[in-house]
Amino acid sequence: MSSTDQDPPRTSDPDWATIQESAEFTQLRRRLRSFVFPMTVAFLAWYLLYVLLSAYAHGFMSTKVFGNINIGLIFGLLQFVSTFVITHLYTRHATRHLDPVADKIRADIEGDAE
Repeated sequence: MSSTDQDPPRTSDPDWATIQESAEFTQLRRRLRSFVFPMTVAFLAWYLLYVLLSAYAHGFMSTKVFGNINIGLIFGLLQFVSTFVITHLYTRHATRHLDPVADKIRADIEGDAE
């Protein structure tokens, strides 16, 4: 690589404490937490329900739905489905609500570094 292809050396590091206290960073943190905490609680409640039903409701979980497929198997497979749904919802949330704020913070930092 030639010297023109490289980034110019930084003269100083960004003031991370100031960035962390900025309104944009606070907004980014709030938007992240407003999605992550409720979704984590919902998923853990759903998973705990599955575990408790598996442990204490054998009759219900072994109820045949069709053929050898029972409610326990369906609930178990729905754990995977819920994981993919949560992943999809998070990527959509991040694209719409987190990435624009993070991009602005990054641009501000990189603009100050030049």
